[in-house]
Amino acid sequence: MDEPGLIRQAQRGDLQAFNGLVLAYQTQVYNLAYRIIGETDAAADATQEAFISAFRNLRGFRGGSFRGWLLRIVTNACYDELRRRKRRPEASLDTLTDADSGPEDEGPASLISQHELPEAAAERAELDRAIQGCLEGLPVEFRVVAILADVQGYDYREIAVALGKPLGTVKSRLARARLRLRDCLERSRELFPSAFRLEGETAP
Repeated sequence: MDEPGLIRQAQRGDLQAFNGLVLAYQTQVYNLAYRIIGETDAAADATQEAFISAFRNLRGFRGGSFRGWLLRIVTNACYDELRRRKRRPEASLDTLTDADSGPEDEGPASLISQHELPEAAAERAELDRAIQGCLEGLPVEFRVVAILADVQGYDYREIAVALGKPLGTVKSRLARARLRLRDCLERSRELFPSAFRLEGETAP
């Protein structure tokens, strides 16, 4: 994909070029929205709103990470939705969209590999639920940075662009989020399947 070329064309009002950008990023944008909000319909709405806003404001994009710029738009849309609902998201780590699915799907696909044995898949799903429970206990600003870094795999600079925050703030929030997650998971370790316990550790 010639991303710079598509951006230039879309900035001139070429809707087909912008649709090319939508196809390239819709799964990533939807995944993030779903993970933050926790409902498929609301995530799809936030995704749509994010792309509409991106198209309207594309002439203001001055270069750098287009993905980071786009993620900032959808993150703000999700914050608006959470403020409106005044509730926590209820996403599940074992229902993430895979690379081939999109906002039209009923929900994100599982993190579990199709090649895993049923027992291993069940254990991983149990661990995923334990992790998600701890994620949901984080303040939203910590949860979002943890999702971007440790679930979505973005680097610090791109997260800084996505959140509109200084790099130091991103690193600080992520460190605090990881510390809280570690403490939460330590308290919940008896819930972990045996395959994920430390050597020599057994369930009570």
